[in-house]
Amino acid sequence: MKDAPQIEDKIRDAVKRKFNLNVGQSEYTSWRNSLGNAMFHVINSDLIPKDAGIAVEYRVNGRKYRIDFLITGKNTSGQSALSIVELKQWTEINFSDLQDHVRTRLGGGLSDERHPSYQAWSYASHLKNFNEFIYENNVEISASAYLHNCVDRTVVGHSRYEIFLKEAPVFLKGDIAELQQHISKNISEGTGTDLLEEIDSSPIRPSKQLAEVVSSMLQGNEEFVLLDDQKTVLETIINTTKKSLKGSKEVIIVKGGPGTGKSVVAINAIARLTGMRLNSQYVTQNSAPRTVYAEKLDQSGSEQNHKNLFSSAGSFLETSKDAFDALIVDESHRLNEKSGFYKNLGTNQIKEIIDASKTSVFFIDEAQKVTWVDIGEISEIKKFANEAAASIQILELKSQFRCSGSDDYLAWLDDALGVEANSDHFFSTSRFDFQIFDSVSEMRDLIFEKNKINNKSRLVAGYCWNWISKKDSRLNDIVIPEENFAMKWNLASYAMKWIIEKDSVNEVGCIHTCQGLEVDYVGVIVGKDLIYRNGELTTDASARAKTDGSLRGYKKFREAYEAEADVRVDEIIRNTYRTLMTRGMKGCYVYFQDKQTAEYFKKLIPSN
Repeated sequence: MKDAPQIEDKIRDAVKRKFNLNVGQSEYTSWRNSLGNAMFHVINSDLIPKDAGIAVEYRVNGRKYRIDFLITGKNTSGQSALSIVELKQWTEINFSDLQDHVRTRLGGGLSDERHPSYQAWSYASHLKNFNEFIYENNVEISASAYLHNCVDRTVVGHSRYEIFLKEAPVFLKGDIAELQQHISKNISEGTGTDLLEEIDSSPIRPSKQLAEVVSSMLQGNEEFVLLDDQKTVLETIINTTKKSLKGSKEVIIVKGGPGTGKSVVAINAIARLTGMRLNSQYVTQNSAPRTVYAEKLDQSGSEQNHKNLFSSAGSFLETSKDAFDALIVDESHRLNEKSGFYKNLGTNQIKEIIDASKTSVFFIDEAQKVTWVDIGEISEIKKFANEAAASIQILELKSQFRCSGSDDYLAWLDDALGVEANSDHFFSTSRFDFQIFDSVSEMRDLIFEKNKINNKSRLVAGYCWNWISKKDSRLNDIVIPEENFAMKWNLASYAMKWIIEKDSVNEVGCIHTCQGLEVDYVGVIVGKDLIYRNGELTTDASARAKTDGSLRGYKKFREAYEAEADVRVDEIIRNTYRTLMTRGMKGCYVYFQDKQTAEYFKKLIPSN
């Protein structure tokens, strides 16, 4: 431990080397204070084995958040064990209006932060549930929080946090001996770094699929442990809705990419609000999630009728002002200007939703706009919120939880598709099963095999093949003669329940029946609307099927605004494949009809 006073330099260099991240002075100073000083004195004790494994700033499963301090070894029973210590430099702590939060000074201002015990407990729960090695080997986990600058326990030790304090006790300045005792109870024997390396290299167990547990969640059961910003976003929604009951108009915009938990937080919010007997609804333009959730509620046999909680975005044309306490709008990027089959009703779906509710919450990922009529943008929501004299909060969900929990896969995919330049990733196919197939038939056969496990694997495709089976069910739609491949689109047989129906794996899904939902393994057929030519990945709207309504209106608009139309359609095509390629929780298999494009993507796959 003689190098401990310089540990901040070692961590800075390691973070740059491993994550390609530069850290600011404040984080560098916090390492010196929390690790080089506070934890140095805690670990430098005969109670804690000298050969215990130690990890600092441990990045879990390729996600953006990091565990401050992790100690591994064995407990008195000889069982593999680890201990999590959440470190805080906070001094003054006040109560927060948000449940399970406290209020402290960060970055020059007051901020609502998760209670340190909740944070430590949630990390421990996450490792127990999702790290395959920990789960299968029943590794014992203890958690604690160490506020080494704080001397006042009044707030942080209050009984309102009792549940989490029992799971992860808080230690303050001067509690070194007590913290040492806590750690030593779980780590009595060291095993070097062996256990750490096993944990770090372990496969990730994907989380539950939301559709499978939506009924349980609506009955008030906690099916997902919310981490970091997920928890803060949920509690902000609840607190803001309660505030709006006193007369204020509130709008919350929640940004988040695929798999960041937007729908999980949205359903949690609906469950909490209805439990408080507030008039609220879950709203989405996509009919597939609404249909699937309703079907799952039917299958659950729940006596409670929750179906009236799910509404389409076009349901508020004639709703009176502030008729709802809260409207939770998922997939807000899919909102349209007009409603109805012919898109000729109402004024604007964003405006109608804001007018109809005291609190409106918009979950949005602008890179998932996939049709010409999608208008859901943050700037548009802000415009109508200002017109309604509403208070506006913009929040963000940052960490991806779907594709084997790897933010790195999404960063790599965004970069590869040209959606967003992002070379700062450490995507590895050892953590997420990503494969490119030269044969679409081989990819189909593997998806069929995966589907035999639990009926949770599906084939999807870009809309580059006409829907001819709609008029003649004997015909196949997606035909690739050179590959001896022929299948139908799913839209006739299974419609919006395709992703859960038995035997529906025999038909190919599209963006309209899978957006907002997830499977274990997804096989994506990429048509010739996405091609690599002359050193550049580009798009070709003319390769889209004539029966595809996603681009209806594009040609007419292009006659007047050619450049703008081409940019917009390019984004739609890239966004479509981004959405399709992030439906899989365990793996994504891809077949490119264009061989040059396949070779381009193959070269981008990391070799590690």
